[in-house]
Amino acid sequence: MSIHTRLVIVIAGLAAAAATPEFAGASDCTRTSVGVTPLNDLGAGLYLGQFQGGLYPGGVNAPPVSHASAGLAKAALVVPRDDGGTPAQSGKVVLLSIGLSNTTQEFCGGAFPNCQSFSFIGQAAASPLVNHTSLVIVDGAMGGQTPSTWDMPTDANYTAVRNRLTTAGVTEAQVQAVWIKEAQAQPSIHLPSAAADAYTLERGIGNMVRACKVRYPNLRLVYLSSRIYAGYASTTLNPEPYAFETGFSVKWLIEAQIDQRSGGGVDPIAGDLDDNTVAPWLAWGPYLWADGLTPRSDGLTWACADLNTDGTHPANSGRAKVGGMILSFLLAEPTAANWFRAGTPLCPADFNTDGQLSVQDIFDFLAAYFGNNSRADFNLSGSLGVQDIFDYLAAYFAGCP
Repeated sequence: MSIHTRLVIVIAGLAAAAATPEFAGASDCTRTSVGVTPLNDLGAGLYLGQFQGGLYPGGVNAPPVSHASAGLAKAALVVPRDDGGTPAQSGKVVLLSIGLSNTTQEFCGGAFPNCQSFSFIGQAAASPLVNHTSLVIVDGAMGGQTPSTWDMPTDANYTAVRNRLTTAGVTEAQVQAVWIKEAQAQPSIHLPSAAADAYTLERGIGNMVRACKVRYPNLRLVYLSSRIYAGYASTTLNPEPYAFETGFSVKWLIEAQIDQRSGGGVDPIAGDLDDNTVAPWLAWGPYLWADGLTPRSDGLTWACADLNTDGTHPANSGRAKVGGMILSFLLAEPTAANWFRAGTPLCPADFNTDGQLSVQDIFDFLAAYFGNNSRADFNLSGSLGVQDIFDYLAAYFAGCP
């Protein structure tokens, strides 16, 4: 989305306020749907008649090939480092979480370092597919810590995170990948208003990633997620439609970096996101929102029992659900293959990352290729071409080590 287009949408939002859908401020377990389509299923369709879906530009759910290629280049720089940040065979790679209460509950599930087995950290610790040699996973998220408490590298939160890193036996110089999940507390203005909290959150996360880049000089990759379903919310902390609209904050921030790299200039809301200077490379982590009990295309639902009594924070089953989604995402994510997975990188021909070669891998590769999914850029040329098909099939029939 170009800067011009973004500004037009903001201005148009002022005139379109009357078109805002009806959302109650609070609800209970009977509110099993809010009638909104998740971004990954909305595709090129429009929310409120003007905000295009899809996780990435053009209503698609995969990054442009050029952005994916840039991510792989950044990922190649993620290597074990010593305490001072110098590459070292015996060094560590730190994956860190940053965010608020939901973030720490899903990433760790308890007071760090005593994380629960159902959380992401617990599930990753139990998985033989995860690198347990050089990878150190640290939960840096803390309850109540919205973007304004993370937007400067001198914020007190970063000192608290440094203490957690020390407890885990690592340093800030070893932090190379971060998962961020954030939201505004007590939001009050929703889209399509030009003053919507979705824009405030986008700006806030933009400030956060720049602060992280200063604090963690070897940070290369940031994966972003938005909120889970909040239709059951019984408080005004972060109900619908705000939980759903945090997805647009993430989507727009990533699009701003993509546009800036392609010569579109600095986005006036997101700020400078040059990933060669002031920011890490940005991409979606797992997209977590589904419309209550209405199944998403991949089957994801959110039952009332998945959330605590406030309808906002995840219960243990909800924390386990998100933890599993983070784990599955990182195991399949190309930019994480060289540092998150155990042993040798995933066999490239195992396209669906299920640990075995089958004809389904060919079907999945071709679906990605004809869907213009950057994962099908098999030869990493920076663009999709028929040579990718030939190279993939050659790898498939050669088998895996």
